[in-house]
Amino acid sequence: MKRRNFIKTGTSAVAAASVFSIVPATVFGRSLGHIAPSDKVNLACCGIGNRAGSIIKSLHNTGLANIVALCDVDMGAPHTLEILEMFPKVPKFKDFREMLGKMDKDIDAVCVGTPDFSHFPITMLAMSMGKHVYVEKPMARTFQEVELMMNAAKKYKVATQMGNQGHSEGNYFQFKTWTEAGIIKDVTAITAHMNGRRRWHGWDTTITRFPAAQPVPETLDWDLWHTTIKHHDYHEDYVNGQWRCWYDFGMGALGDWGAHIIDTAHRFLDLGLPYEVDPVKIEGHNAFFFPQASTLAFKFPKRKKMPPVTITWYDGVNNIPQVPPGYGGLEIDPNIPPPSDGALQPAKLNPGKIIYSKDLIFKGGSHGSTLSIIPAEKGNDLKSILPEVPPSPSNHFANFLKGCKGEEACRSSFDVAGPLSQVFTLGVMAQRLNTKILFDRKKKQITNNKLANELLAGGPPRKGWEEYYRL
Repeated sequence: MKRRNFIKTGTSAVAAASVFSIVPATVFGRSLGHIAPSDKVNLACCGIGNRAGSIIKSLHNTGLANIVALCDVDMGAPHTLEILEMFPKVPKFKDFREMLGKMDKDIDAVCVGTPDFSHFPITMLAMSMGKHVYVEKPMARTFQEVELMMNAAKKYKVATQMGNQGHSEGNYFQFKTWTEAGIIKDVTAITAHMNGRRRWHGWDTTITRFPAAQPVPETLDWDLWHTTIKHHDYHEDYVNGQWRCWYDFGMGALGDWGAHIIDTAHRFLDLGLPYEVDPVKIEGHNAFFFPQASTLAFKFPKRKKMPPVTITWYDGVNNIPQVPPGYGGLEIDPNIPPPSDGALQPAKLNPGKIIYSKDLIFKGGSHGSTLSIIPAEKGNDLKSILPEVPPSPSNHFANFLKGCKGEEACRSSFDVAGPLSQVFTLGVMAQRLNTKILFDRKKKQITNNKLANELLAGGPPRKGWEEYYRL
């Protein structure tokens, strides 16, 4: 059996090797913990600088992947050099279409660490070719794109993982265990907050056009950078993470941090899609880039025996939510990894969540940070009845690669991460239009605003890129 077919069938390496059990494990070096190259996943990487570079290193460090191709529209720029030096003999491409076309037979999986708006076409093409995909959060920029990605994952039967790594750490397993044990139950309200300074804070909110054009760097393929979205004249505030500031390109603070803060509550409280998103507060509204501060109320209906839930999201340096008595310290959480552009900025309130249930209040951080019961005295009283939380069998990157080989189920697969990402698209729409969104969960339509409903699909794709919406 060819190794590509072996990985695509989902048959585990252990099961396949058992056919030849008369061969001692030491022949393959397994007794020394070595993983033979034939057992590794051949991984192509789209985006190799900044956050994408960190993803590649994390996937490589699992020892479960062979890096077989590198792709970046700005190949050779300063932020790409570290990865290029790590893998000097690996084939390099600027165009992901060329990479997948030329190296189809050599690629088992693709990691996508490009800007939010370009996740969609790369992921759709890869899945249509039978490639497993690891995609940085959020999955995509529009509601429809996420919907198409979820459908394609089912159609092509590939392993998928969104890059909210807390879904493979203590936060995930504790929330799951405490929910199943009835410690977390009857939740009615959640406060989610990210009050760190963002890239666009302090910008002039009265602007009425995009920035004036600047010369395009020699290393950058600016046309290809756009993929499916309409053309914009080059400006330095569109690249190297600055794309996150603009509605046309990114998903703001909500898309960036929501997947690290709201993910486990969304997953284990079975929230699905909201029926209403209310922009309670929008400070510094602008049609081009994200607000200086926003408060969004996401309302979810009753689910089986679980009561309705409202998640209230706060961003903005001074837009601090009220915290309950006994909340405790506000120090920087050591479990939050620093951003690719430097240290996490101190905030008046660290990124995290407060979960209000009928009987208990839980305080949580971001990423893999676990919950605590507040006030602390209440938590101490309950220690004896708290269930043991199992350790994670693999980190998020190893979980994906093992998912490619059928050895584990991906914990943030598109069927899990997709509805969560769609929640963010609805929130961003409420920010952008500064209006309440009423949403029909069954029909997946916005019922109170025609323009908003049209924005579920985003704008028409750029000429020549229509095919990705038909894969």
